[in-house]
Amino acid sequence: MQLDIFPDQMVLRRKDPTQNMNRFYRMVIQRDLFGGADLIREWGRIGMAGRVRIDHHPDEGRAVDALAELMAIKRKRGYR
Repeated sequence: MQLDIFPDQMVLRRKDPTQNMNRFYRMVIQRDLFGGADLIREWGRIGMAGRVRIDHHPDEGRAVDALAELMAIKRKRGYR
């Protein structure tokens, strides 16, 4: 099973006091009842309510691939 090998959640933060930036980006993969998987993304300012987006994928493998791709993009933008 894909989720047993690869991470199914990731929390990234981006802090820059000079720009008053204090952000988070959280991603979690959750199986659905129909054999697919959802990639749940939440982002916003640390300490505040964030925004949420749910992306449906036909299987866990594609959801993990999407998580890895988004993680690479966010790291290029300064999230750690």
